[in-house]
Parts: sequence; structure tokens; C-alpha cells
Amino acid sequence: MAPTTETLTAERILEATEEVLRRHGPAKATVVDVARALGVSHGSVYRHFPTKAALREAVTKRWLDRTSRALAGIASDDDRDAESRLRGWLAALFEAKRRKAGDDPELFATYKVLAGESGTAVDEHVTDLIGQLTRIVEAGVTAGAFTAADPADTARAVFHATGRFHDPGYTREWEQPEIEADFEAVVELVLRGIRAEGR
Repeated sequence: MAPTTETLTAERILEATEEVLRRHGPAKATVVDVARALGVSHGSVYRHFPTKAALREAVTKRWLDRTSRALAGIASDDDRDAESRLRGWLAALFEAKRRKAGDDPELFATYKVLAGESGTAVDEHVTDLIGQLTRIVEAGVTAGAFTAADPADTARAVFHATGRFHDPGYTREWEQPEIEADFEAVVELVLRGIRAEGR
């Protein structure tokens, strides 16, 4: 193991962990493999992440946060009307998940495993995404475009109603030729359900 000259940071460890997971998969990847990839002792990794589970949780959170950050810009885009934001947000979520599954299927499969064992990262991710949807629904209610007695409940329902297009359990369906038409039909149904009367 050659000594490293770069400062060891949590971000560098997470980047290396992602590469190790891509190479070895979640069942075989170890903290020693991560340390070896960085040219440090495994004790150096443990100083940043006290357990293997903490490291796996952090790398899962990092992966999920990429999607959250990309969607946050759409959710807060006050230059677009609420319906356009909602359509754009749902389309961007679907595209982000589909791209991750298609561009790097090995890593996507690894993250499905990690997400399944994650303590809080997935729950926090879903809470963040529903919070973004809530802001869009609230903006629509304020503008008179949407009707929702409780924007948070409506946002949660929208999230779950569109699950086929972002839940990794449906990955195989994302490649079907009719998936785009199915997506558009579901989004239109959702919008019809929350549009204010007379719109």
C-alpha cells in the first residue's frame, strides 16, 4: 500500500467506496478494500466512518442526495407555473432514476441492496422529495391552479401514485416501449385530480 499524499476527507472516502462497490458489489466490498484503493490504513477510514454500516449509509445518502439536489431546482423555480413545475419535477425524477439504472446497472443494483439495508438515508430522501412536491402543490394552491385541503397529504399521494416511475422495484418496466405513454397518462390523471375547478 503506497502512502497517499492527499488529505483524506470523507468525500474522498465516499468516492473510493463507490468505486469499490462498483468493482466488488455490496456482498464482497470491505473497508479494507476502500482503504487499499485510497492507499491508507483501514483505521484511517474508520476515523471518518466508525463502522462499515456507517460508511455504507453515507455512500447511499450521497447517491440519493444527487437526485434530491437536481430536483430541488425545479421545485423552487418560481418562474414556472405550478403545473409545469409538477410535470417537470416528475419527469426529472423518472429520468434520473432511469438514467442511473441504464448507465451503470451494476452500481444501481448495488444501491438497491444498500438502500434496502439503510437505516435512515432512504427515509430522509423520501421525506425530502415529498417536501419538494409539497412546495409545488402549495404554490399551485396559492396561484389558484390546484386544490388541496392539505398540500402535504396531496404531495405524498402524488409521490406514491407515481411510484412505478421512480421506485427501483419497477426497474425492468422502465425499458418497456409503452412506459413513456404510461407515464404521461398517470401524470395527466394526477393533474386532473388536483386542478382547481374550472381550469
